[in-house]
Amino acid sequence: MKRIRLANLPTKIYRLERLSKELGANIYIKRDDQTGSELTGNKVRKLEFECADALEKGCNLLITCGGIQSNHCRATVAAATLLGMKSAVLLRISSEPPVRGNYFLDRLMGADVKFCNQEEYRHHRQQIMEDMAEGYRRQGYKPYIIPEGASNAIGTLGYYSCMQEILAQEKQMGLEFNTIVVATGSGGTIAGLHLANQLGKLGKRCIGMAVCDDVEYFTDIADNISNEAKHILKDFLDTEDYSNAQLLRSGIEINDGYVGIGYALSRPEELEFIRKVARLEGLILDPVYTGKAMYGLYNELKDGADPKTAISRTDNVLFIHTGGLFGLFPISDDFPL
Repeated sequence: MKRIRLANLPTKIYRLERLSKELGANIYIKRDDQTGSELTGNKVRKLEFECADALEKGCNLLITCGGIQSNHCRATVAAATLLGMKSAVLLRISSEPPVRGNYFLDRLMGADVKFCNQEEYRHHRQQIMEDMAEGYRRQGYKPYIIPEGASNAIGTLGYYSCMQEILAQEKQMGLEFNTIVVATGSGGTIAGLHLANQLGKLGKRCIGMAVCDDVEYFTDIADNISNEAKHILKDFLDTEDYSNAQLLRSGIEINDGYVGIGYALSRPEELEFIRKVARLEGLILDPVYTGKAMYGLYNELKDGADPKTAISRTDNVLFIHTGGLFGLFPISDDFPL
């Protein structure tokens, strides 16, 4: 597959010693928040494939969408700028936002910004981006639209390849990760892990901790994306085991028990947990994605967790830190410091 190397890879893996000791478990972390600075987070792995496809098609402008503090939008703007392309973002807002966090970086790097409300975003974001693209075509640009979170068949190849990276690191470390946990907000990351797990017959438990919506919603998305990506991969994988492998919908595991009060909305106990991990491990989680996902992992390892979703403390558990640092700063006043 065409791919542009944008991320600092491989990202390191190490054991969270004090959190593991507290829970009597083996918790490891993969630092995908260290893929870069402007390009920090999981989205850059997806953008390596999306941007390669855009350039292959002769495009010179990237259009994408997300919330006002979207890590994906900021990473897309950074990637476009790095590659000499123009960028435009459709941002979901409820009121005129202050220029802070990821939105500040979008503006700083020169992205064109268009706002929409919650209703428009939920039901019409694709059409709005198509209309934006048409306007840019009239100006002489050749636009390329990337969906929310770069969560499509091309983007999900970033986490198909991430699983290959994890397998190589397992050999280097002399251990195997039985369970992999990742925050899930648009579905492309868990879809890529599921794809690699099923095609490679790895037998791992890959859990997407939903930060919005529900099990059925993300199961549908991950199933659709992974099957579309499998069709792309068939031209590059020449082993019969891979080409004939079936992707089982039942192999997609989503936990929606930690959505809380909604997307990008934090409960006091979630903010307290982010503070706890920061002081215990020197590890900074974000309130939208990794804070909720790690809070879910922590509770699923504790005594009394629901047997249907509980994670075994005898497993080697790998948590993928997908970034989000810049989203902390706009809500810093909310933290119990």
